[in-house]
Amino acid sequence: MSIELLSENRCFGGRQLRYQHQSSTLDCSMIFSVFLPPQAQQNKVPVLYWLSGLTCTDENFVQKAGAQQYAAEHGIAIVCPDTSPRGDNVADDENGAYDFGLGAGFYVNATEEPFAKHYQMYDYVVNELPQLINENFPVNAGLASISGHSMGGHGALTIALKNSQMFKSVSAFSPITSPLNCPWGEKALTGYVGENRDNWLQYDSCYLLGQAQTHIPMLVDQGTSDNFLQEQLQPERLKSACEQANYEATLRLQEGYDHSYFFISTFIGEHIAFHAKHLKR
Repeated sequence: MSIELLSENRCFGGRQLRYQHQSSTLDCSMIFSVFLPPQAQQNKVPVLYWLSGLTCTDENFVQKAGAQQYAAEHGIAIVCPDTSPRGDNVADDENGAYDFGLGAGFYVNATEEPFAKHYQMYDYVVNELPQLINENFPVNAGLASISGHSMGGHGALTIALKNSQMFKSVSAFSPITSPLNCPWGEKALTGYVGENRDNWLQYDSCYLLGQAQTHIPMLVDQGTSDNFLQEQLQPERLKSACEQANYEATLRLQEGYDHSYFFISTFIGEHIAFHAKHLKR
């Protein structure tokens, strides 16, 4: 698969790269970012996939999280895809709302028109993007983990729970824990997957926890001053689902932290260290 380099920056001894490619899965041009640590100059390195939240692109995490320093220390590559398909011909929310359409792909495979043609973000993250990364970069495909924030936290948890053979660990910041039970999720899943709520279950972390055959290591951080805490994120649902499924996970409430990248940048070092521990050969 052909990729075009858009930018390159030296960073903590490694390289922060940005590429564009034509996605067959999403039927549009897509951009993604990759940080290669200095260790990648000599050997293949483990890889962490990061999924961002509503309204974000591939650049938010790259520019705001401060993750490259820790990734360089641990010798881990970081891959950041965009949050939705893009382009003039890609369907958007009819009212231009921030929580549906462009910038809000929710990491699902849409079955409803006019979104089904392009909004196949689940398949993109699980299949096409890893194949592209493995073919073009010095990463060890067998040593991968996944993480994300908010909508991307939902994406990371659901994708990891459904593809435990692909990932050594999963973490999330402020994840949407149960899209079946919050306004963001209800709007997105209705629009992308349709009115039948049974079809939503495959994208609900709390449901998937009860179906998981393999329990991979999980770390979740949630700020107690998050303005989306009760209505949209509902961390107590995730805690209850883990208890019912006997799924051992580290679920932390961080006092006074909000939903922003100030929160993410405070704890991203701990998350990368968590993944590094599980990405050792």
